[in-house]
Amino acid sequence: MTGAATWSLGEGDYVRLTEHLQDLLRESNARCALLVDRTGQLLANAGEELQFDPTAFASLTAADFSANDQLAKMIGEPEFASLFHQGEKESMYLADIGRRVILVVLFDQRTTVGLVRLRVKQTVGDLARLFDEVFKRATQPGQARRPLLEGADDEIDKLFGD
Repeated sequence: MTGAATWSLGEGDYVRLTEHLQDLLRESNARCALLVDRTGQLLANAGEELQFDPTAFASLTAADFSANDQLAKMIGEPEFASLFHQGEKESMYLADIGRRVILVVLFDQRTTVGLVRLRVKQTVGDLARLFDEVFKRATQPGQARRPLLEGADDEIDKLFGD
């Protein structure tokens, strides 16, 4: 597992992530989608405004997935790739992305778990490819910090230039 401290998202990565989330919401008619890393950090969200503390939600999501990983091992499964929690009015579907990130989709009666599950499957594939690029960049020497500092030299030159 790779923690958030060993990699970072550039602005372009974030834009692509949120586009995938917005496509998922449009195609599934879900309310909200969030990306949480396995350490409990909220990476991105799209859709309806959150009516709860996103930091606490992200931490609990990571803990939920970790607990379910242990339950899977106890019954002889290597992992559970997805989780579904159904409430009276609100439900959530969680899917693993490369054992590093969790996609959370919040939805209500405007859609079905079947449609959400179908659309999540495609989105997980798209996001897995994007995160593979991010993680590969992080493992290349001198590349891990590049997205954060990209263009900094030009900005410094503008500040102090003639």
